Amino acid sequence: MEKNEYIIVISTTETKDEAKKIAQILIEKKIVACIQISGPILSLYWWEGKIEESEEWRIMAKTTNKLYDKVERCIRQNHSYSVPQIISVSISDGFAEYLKWIDDSATALFA
Repeated sequence: MEKNEYIIVISTTETKDEAKKIAQILIEKKIVACIQISGPILSLYWWEGKIEESEEWRIMAKTTNKLYDKVERCIRQNHSYSVPQIISVSISDGFAEYLKWIDDSATALFA
């Protein structure tokens, strides 16, 4: 296992249904091993010159660096926002069997 080979991709959506739709597609394409959806969360942010506030749903997907581009593309194609949050955070360490499970599960068979 290489350091920083594993990542968590984080995004937010306007609705729980949209989060579930994106999660289902990512799982079916086998480009992520696991997705957790939480919310609603309160987001405050700058948009078009003013501060906005909205309730959103957070998606946290576990995958590998090599699959990031496919994950990003899939989220962008299925997201309602014109500029969705799509960021990745490196997993610096983890339980070896769990990380192996990510490898075994996120195989991109259908991507």
